Amino acid sequence: MCLKKIVRGLIISSLILLNFGCGKSEEKIEIGITQIVEHPALDSAVIGFKEALKENGFDETKVNFEIQNAQGDFGTAQTIAQGFVQSKKDLVLAVSTPSSQAMLNATNEIPILITAVTDPKAVGLVGKNLSGTTDMPPMEKQVELIKKLLPNAKKVGFLYNTSEENSRVFLEKFRKIVETNGLEIVEKGVTNVNEVGQALDILLEDVDLLYTPSDNTVTSSISLISEKAKAKKVPMITSDDAQFGAGGLATESIDFKNLGFQTGLMAVRILNGEKVSDMPIESPKDTKLMINQELAKEFGIEIPKDLLEKL
Repeated sequence: MCLKKIVRGLIISSLILLNFGCGKSEEKIEIGITQIVEHPALDSAVIGFKEALKENGFDETKVNFEIQNAQGDFGTAQTIAQGFVQSKKDLVLAVSTPSSQAMLNATNEIPILITAVTDPKAVGLVGKNLSGTTDMPPMEKQVELIKKLLPNAKKVGFLYNTSEENSRVFLEKFRKIVETNGLEIVEKGVTNVNEVGQALDILLEDVDLLYTPSDNTVTSSISLISEKAKAKKVPMITSDDAQFGAGGLATESIDFKNLGFQTGLMAVRILNGEKVSDMPIESPKDTKLMINQELAKEFGIEIPKDLLEKL
């Protein structure tokens, strides 16, 4: 009787150990996603990122995705970053400059992939555990588009958040290209979304067109910006496809979902054993011309034939 109990105990113990071992082998990969604010461009990047992983064998049966949004607050972004470090994520996707800076400040060990960052080096996003993609738009192509579509335009309006380092870098790069092409830039800075309406009322009185940069405050307010620009019949040339979809006249733009997908392919390489330190920051691979032909007609703008052929 004692022997039977001993054998039974050994069998049960073995089963427990076997089940424990199976559980460990099936342990999921933990990926954190930190995003500074909700808006279509950043949301699309996250969708593309997850799609790239899924298409390469890392779907939600193998990966736990923890998505956190800072609602525009850098302090919250820092708290999110610290939480991801404490929970020992295997990899983190940081969407936007502030979220990327907060994440890099929190760890030099966990692999960080950044996206929707205009100029990583200029804002200090350099580290042995960091790589990803830049969303630097093709500004030269966009200014060329302005010249072709609006040949009589002289003054280009530029609205941005003065507290976003990313946007100040963007402004200086854009200014050089605009001035090289014989145009004048008229800038107006804000510090939060509540100032956008009043700033626009002043800016739109003094420009021939409005250019909207990939600024988080601007993108979060794009519906209001589009509404006011249209009411004043000021054409809006946008820096990205998400802004264009909210009422822009035209853009030559990157696709944020494709950018997220491109970043996701980098994540696949890391999960398959490649070191993040061996990966340089990647630029967007494709751009696309978009023109709202109905809006052009409403504004009395004639679209050149060579542009129409590219649509």
